[in-house]
Amino acid sequence: MDFRLLGPVEAKRGGGSTVPLSGSKVHTVLAALLLSEGRVVSDARLSALLWGWSPPATASAQIYTYMSRLRKHLGEEASIVRRQPGYVLHAPGAWTDLTEYVRLDRQGREALAEHRHADAAALLREALDLWRGTALANTTEQMIEAELPRLEETRMITLESRIEADLALGGHEQVIAELTALVAEHPVRERLRAQLMTALYRCGRQADALHTYYEGRAVLADQLGVDPGEALGSTYQAVLGGDLGLTPATPAAAVPSRSGAAGGVRATGTAPGAPAVPAMLPAPYGEFTGRRAELAALRARLSREDGRPRRLLITGMAGVGKTALAVRAARACAARFPDGQLYAELRHPDGTPKEPAEVLVRLLRALGRPEAAAASGDPEELVRLYRTRTADARLLLVLDDAVGDRQVAPLLPAGPGAAVLITSRARLARVAGADTTALTPVDDDEALELLASLAGRDRLEAEPDAADDVVAYCAGLPLALTVAGARLAARAHWPVSRLAARLADPDARLGELAFGDVSVRDSLVDSVRRLDGPELAALTGLADGDGEPFSAQYAALVLGTAEEDAEAALDGLVDRALLELSGLDAQGRPLYRCHDLVRLLAASLTTRELDAGRALPSAVR
Repeated sequence: MDFRLLGPVEAKRGGGSTVPLSGSKVHTVLAALLLSEGRVVSDARLSALLWGWSPPATASAQIYTYMSRLRKHLGEEASIVRRQPGYVLHAPGAWTDLTEYVRLDRQGREALAEHRHADAAALLREALDLWRGTALANTTEQMIEAELPRLEETRMITLESRIEADLALGGHEQVIAELTALVAEHPVRERLRAQLMTALYRCGRQADALHTYYEGRAVLADQLGVDPGEALGSTYQAVLGGDLGLTPATPAAAVPSRSGAAGGVRATGTAPGAPAVPAMLPAPYGEFTGRRAELAALRARLSREDGRPRRLLITGMAGVGKTALAVRAARACAARFPDGQLYAELRHPDGTPKEPAEVLVRLLRALGRPEAAAASGDPEELVRLYRTRTADARLLLVLDDAVGDRQVAPLLPAGPGAAVLITSRARLARVAGADTTALTPVDDDEALELLASLAGRDRLEAEPDAADDVVAYCAGLPLALTVAGARLAARAHWPVSRLAARLADPDARLGELAFGDVSVRDSLVDSVRRLDGPELAALTGLADGDGEPFSAQYAALVLGTAEEDAEAALDGLVDRALLELSGLDAQGRPLYRCHDLVRLLAASLTTRELDAGRALPSAVR
């Protein structure tokens, strides 16, 4: 007798006739007995698979009835025996598709590990052909919930292994369409995304491969709150370094089609020719709203051809949207830079600055100099190689989250045809004031537009007062609005008023403005860790203010210091984007204002938060 679980549950006799079983519960009982592989299935387990948490009072009698029906339909080829505390199925000589699948999968993956790629592809394809749709499709909801995830995960691993074998055999062109659909269906499976990047790169589509990575990074951060893992990260580096070509040692072999015919694609060596033009700009995240005037100004400055250096700076407090604006402006002007677009994050995920040499190695690899970059451990030699490579290039370089001038200086391209767009919380001496875009929190209209793009306009219009409250509590900070919108989008059953009520408590507000690994508090704390003693004392000492503009004279009275010392500390906080200048008083002296969320942070700082990550690498102090 043949039993089939990898699709609708079926039983077939030796002659090929299907055993007539009816009803999801009878199919569930048969599936439970088969999945136990000769072990006893308890009454409690059967009850849970049939009815979940609410079994009927007659559950035992009904289970007995289902067993009787199965015995009658299966006949002498299989026996169901009562053995406390449940039942066991005996079917000597029976064939089960799940057992056969497990055998083929094991043999296929063993062949893959031994680099017998043709054998692996054939065995794994045969294993996948046993699937006839969704496993256990005609069983109860409880059975599907309990068993299907495990079966689907094994199928996905088999599929990924088969694609790996196909790629090793040179079948990158054949698998692109399949991988594109799989990545769309399973956006957080990093191995599939890495395989799609590999296939795209080998087809000469480096830009599409990089776009696939940036899209995956955004999805992982949004849905899971994590950074890309080793598989995806190493593939990204291999794309940048040009290391994803097929090795000459790969045996030339045809990739079989689903029907078993040869596909006609043979393995080759690494693709010859000049390195591809780098296209490293991240994919834009979500819908870009607001900042229209700033975007237009940046595009105009990046597009000018007057021979002057194009070094532009976007500055502002943490979470104000510097990176989103920079990426949008760079993408809008990318066509003006035919030699490529480079992108470098200048901080590690924990907030510590990267050494310029580390960044230069990656930029040189992207520019087609992987050997030179890897061979030189001398920072000065890396700068020389980089400036030589960029001397005549029309490049656009985006340096994201710069610490200061010392970090940026070695990374500036040498040629007049290159443009640099920098984001930083600090002002930079190497960028003129006319080329500095200082971002401030958005106004209420733009804030509502941003919130609506994430949470849905109809939802906000249904509760306008609550929507206005959420906007007010986010105080115009795009990161806070993004987190609030993401929380509402992830909780469709929440009324907007529920989130507004949770944000209303000042002591809890920063804690509520977190989603996944995106946290407004963590973003602001990273800025505070860079403060020296007087600046930190000024920030925390003024945290109890009412949010209205104040002068250095007022700050000196509150802090108990001389006015010139207070003004020096306040100017330092302005330079670090933790205070903003809001005008002049009647005597012409500057007035300062502290953002509402920064005030909440300053009032609740802990020693542990301040001590974590204070040390800076010597090269960027």
